[in-house]
Amino acid sequence: MASLTTCFLGSYASWRRFIRPPLLRLVVVVMTAVSLPGAVYGAAASAGGQKISAIFMFGDSIVDPGNNNNRLTEARANFPPYGQDFPGGVATGRFSNGLVPGDFLASKLGIKELLPPYLSDDLELEDLLTGVAFACGGSGYDPLTSKLATTLSSTNQLELFADYKEKLRALVGQEEMERVISEGIFFTVMGANDIVNNYFALPLRRHEYDLPSYVEFLVSSAINFTKTLNDMGAKRIGFVGVPPLGCCPSQITLAGSPSGQCEPLRNQASRLFNTRISQELELLNAERSVSGSKIAYFDIYYNLLDLIQNPAMYGFKDVSDGCCGSTVLNAAIFIAYHSCCPNAIDYIFWDGFHPTEKAYNIVVDKLIQQNMKYLM
Repeated sequence: MASLTTCFLGSYASWRRFIRPPLLRLVVVVMTAVSLPGAVYGAAASAGGQKISAIFMFGDSIVDPGNNNNRLTEARANFPPYGQDFPGGVATGRFSNGLVPGDFLASKLGIKELLPPYLSDDLELEDLLTGVAFACGGSGYDPLTSKLATTLSSTNQLELFADYKEKLRALVGQEEMERVISEGIFFTVMGANDIVNNYFALPLRRHEYDLPSYVEFLVSSAINFTKTLNDMGAKRIGFVGVPPLGCCPSQITLAGSPSGQCEPLRNQASRLFNTRISQELELLNAERSVSGSKIAYFDIYYNLLDLIQNPAMYGFKDVSDGCCGSTVLNAAIFIAYHSCCPNAIDYIFWDGFHPTEKAYNIVVDKLIQQNMKYLM
């Protein structure tokens, strides 16, 4: 728990100003009548006729908006060139040139423009009421993955959610806390670090498992995570699979492909995980639907692969290189204050691992169109 203590220290000061009952009652009364950015307190955004009170995000660097900013970890992005196309050119901790999927989901679903990190020093009450991200760069379903990256594990992220629930209950009461949670939509985006870093890059897990066995271990861990999240009150859960990991510039470089082709074994691992997890989620959804829960699998693999295989259709010019470089050392703290290409709009990938804001935007549109009906 020492790592969690470190994270909480950075946000403690911002919470002190909330614990003032007279002021809190005034804030709640005012906010019941005043619109929040992108949403309305007490009258949540809706899609398909069903309310969406808030968006919550669990995961890794694909959806981390800055939870690792105050951690001693290599999985950080709160410095240039990250954020070069973010409003104001600010490096917020998002692993992209601009916005990341949580921001697009919150915006496109009518909640708010940006999904903030839970461990931010300046969270406001409206942020808590409309959702936050618990995702941390370097995390995964395998507990060893987060240890290697010195970041928070998926279990630690659930602990952050429990802490969030207690803080929200103290601020607005049990009934309102339960409403926000029950009407919220929860997303989880993990598994890539487990496969790429913890299985392929390092031999630790390969000494214990062959690939199919390791995938089964990950699937079991991911299902347990999803069950726990559901037991904690999350009624609508969108489980995002892993992308075509062999198509990341760093993995293409590692494979030594002279033609820039995707590395097949990593893509095979991605497909195997996605196939198995989608099967298990279908069973879990059937089991939990009797209590009103909705759990859906979101396929990011083929949606991102479509961009890679048909770049001109989406206005991309480079599919196998990263705007900031194409090796494992062209990401996170390893490119701090380095220069990147000025025309990120032409690239699918921003660095050696992470897509650009433009690519994320297109993929999120696809995910919403294909899958949100299963959560509404």
